Amino acid sequence: MSKSSLSYFDPRARGLDCLPSTRFKVDAIFRIALSLIFVIGGLGHFGRQEWMLQRLTQSPWFEWVGSLGNPIFFLEMSGLVMIVAGISLVAGFCTRLSALALFVTLVPITFVIHIAPDHTGPLFKNIAILGALLHFIVYGSENYSVDRLFQMQSRFSDGEIQSGD
Repeated sequence: MSKSSLSYFDPRARGLDCLPSTRFKVDAIFRIALSLIFVIGGLGHFGRQEWMLQRLTQSPWFEWVGSLGNPIFFLEMSGLVMIVAGISLVAGFCTRLSALALFVTLVPITFVIHIAPDHTGPLFKNIAILGALLHFIVYGSENYSVDRLFQMQSRFSDGEIQSGD
């Protein structure tokens, strides 16, 4: 295939044949950076609980949250999900399930806390994070993940990959 027949948007047309291996590294960096948001944020649900409860009381949805149950319970459960699923996402373990758990946790947080007057900045940040989580829900994790290690081990034990290959 000649360079002239390749589309401008095809990386090979610009001599960027190294992109597939780079993509795996970028995918891992993306997954790690995204998960740190949740691990650190989840720790904040415990370490900065009073401040977070104060923010919740300022939400126009506070009475609604209170009608569903104890806000401290929701704060602690969301913090726990963020920490556990965030660590799982770092490792690339059950990546799709971890991303889904974080997505389902972040939607109500975004709705209750960030859809309020003077909160549009954090709202759009959370929308971007939801998009990043959607990436991992759909595609899972590539190389540099526990999921990939299990996948390779399964293929090896099923005889698809022979030792010495």
